[in-house]
Order: sequence, then C-alpha cells, then structure tokens
Amino acid sequence: MKRAIPAATLLLAFGLTGCGETAPPPAHIRPVRAVTVEQRAEGETVSLTGHVRAREQASLSFRINGRMVVRPVYPGDTVTAGQVVGRLDAADQENSLRSAQAQLASAEALLTQTRQAFWRQSELLRQGWTPRARYDDAQQAFQSAEAQVASAGAQLRLAQDQLAYTVLRADAAGTVTAVGAEAGEVVRAGGMVVQLAREAGRDAVFDVPEALVRTAPRDPAVEIVLSDDPAIRATGRVREVSPQADATTRTYQVKVTILDPPEAMRLGSTVSGRIRLAAPLGLQVPATALTVAGGRPAVWVLDLRSETVSLRTVEVARHDPAAAVVAAGLEPGEVVVTAGAQVLRPGQRVRRLGDAT
Repeated sequence: MKRAIPAATLLLAFGLTGCGETAPPPAHIRPVRAVTVEQRAEGETVSLTGHVRAREQASLSFRINGRMVVRPVYPGDTVTAGQVVGRLDAADQENSLRSAQAQLASAEALLTQTRQAFWRQSELLRQGWTPRARYDDAQQAFQSAEAQVASAGAQLRLAQDQLAYTVLRADAAGTVTAVGAEAGEVVRAGGMVVQLAREAGRDAVFDVPEALVRTAPRDPAVEIVLSDDPAIRATGRVREVSPQADATTRTYQVKVTILDPPEAMRLGSTVSGRIRLAAPLGLQVPATALTVAGGRPAVWVLDLRSETVSLRTVEVARHDPAAAVVAAGLEPGEVVVTAGAQVLRPGQRVRRLGDAT
C-alpha cells in the first residue's frame, strides 16, 4: 500500500500535465489591409482607333466625254480654288462654237432685214398704200426672225458651255489625294479624274460598336491622340453618326470634327479617340476586395467596433483589373478588406494594417 500511493500520485501528475498541453491556444488576430468605401463610381473610359480624313472630299470629273490632253496635278499636290486640274481636247467644241456664232450672225442679219420690211409695211399701211395681208406677212417674218435670233443665241451659249466643260478646275482649295486618269486617256462624263480633299477641316473617323453607340453620352467631348506620338493631342466633337450599321462588321461609322487640328495630324494618320461614359450607379472598390461566396461575388466587411469580419455577397456592375463597381450590397462608410482576404473566416478578429497594435 505504501508503494502504490506514490505511483498513483505520479500518474495523476502526468495526467494533469497532459491536459495542460491540449488546451486551445488564444485566437490569432490576422493583419489585413482595408479601405473605407466612399468613392462613387466614375464613368468608364473607352478608346477606339480610327484615322484622319478630310471633312469634305470631292471627286472632280468632266461633264462631257473626251480625250484628256493635260492633267497637271498629282497626289499630294496642293491646289487653289479655280486652278486647272485637267483639260480635254477641245477641237470639236471650238468648231461647234464657231458654227453657233455664224448661225447667230445669220439670224441677226435676217432680223435686221425683216425689221426694216415690217417698218416700211407699217408706214404704208398707215398711209393706205399697202394691203393688210402684206403687212401681216411682214409682221410674221419679223417675229420669226426674232425667234431665230433667240434660238441661235441659246445655241451659242450651249456651245460656249461645252467648250468650258473641256477645262476641269478645282472648286475649292485643298489637297489632291488620288487621280483616276492620265493624260492621253479617253474619259467618260462623270468619271473621277482628281479626288480633292478640301481645306474645310478634318475629321477623325471611327468604327464604333452598336453597344457603345447606344450607351455613349450625347455630344461627348472626344480626346484625340496621334497613335505614333501620344504627346500630340486635340479635342473633337461628334459631327455625324451613320444611320445604318456596316453589313460586314456590324459597326457604325462615326465622324468626329477635330477642333484646331495639329499639323502633325495629316490626312490618313492613325489616331485614338477616347470618351468617358456616364458613371454607373454604385460604389467603387479595389478589384482585390472581390472574392467569391457560393458562386457569387462577395467582399469581406470589417466591423470596426468588434474588429471582426463578415462575408457579404454583392452585385457587381462593372469590373476591370484595377477596380470594380458594386451596384448593391455596400453602403458608403463601410470598410472592406483589400488584402489578406484569402485566409479569413466569418467572425474572425483582424488587425487593420496601419492601425495601432
């Protein structure tokens, strides 16, 4: 009995020591980074690539058929209003003009003769020395001669116009962007001979998706940047939106007038156009604050009083690599965890980095 008592006492001491080793450790307070939700969502910036085009571009052509003998301009040339850009062989038109002039001279001579005859018959009829029938014949001949002069005058003006049509002139100052015929070729009326970009301004032309056309603000200010030199910038305003989508790309062509275009934004230059869309309803949070709970977007919300976190599902209106717009599930002033969320559990105590320990 005396030997058994110390053994039991020793066993009890070991048992108590074992119970002390299995006692739960104190709760671990994890450090996290968090932000206060205050910033309202900003409008998304959209950028598209386009090119610079003349605001007004015309295809100059002759009004009549003929063989072109002169085309003194080439692509890239700058022309002034009224400058000759093409000329046809005018031999036929010159002959027609001389013929019309001769016909007019003949008609005017006949008019002079019939006018004098009519005047004489008028005097004789007044004095009673000629019958009425002869007077009527003289009057009819005089009126017919007047009509012939009018017709010959019209033919002369037509011949003059035909001769003028053999010379093609620029209707405004601008730059030649393309040519459609060379000297010596026979051209048809209406066929493009010179394509002219008028100096009436420049447009930036973009192919815009249907969704952006539908959601973009009305009359937005467009920031235009030269693609190969972002330092060259300009501002533009939407001038024209195509009423029908392209059959192949299903995009709409949008023309933006460049206000005070820099010299470096030449015709055909590649540019980027940027606009800011209307801000969506919601609060903006860093993208790192988002996690997933039950297949839905969620965030960890920090209770500053208890220093514990809870998982809350939210509705995301927009998301990009930098930020997300939460449409529902958060209120301004709440604090969400942005770093350290992967090791959290509901109700866990945390310490916000930057706060006093």
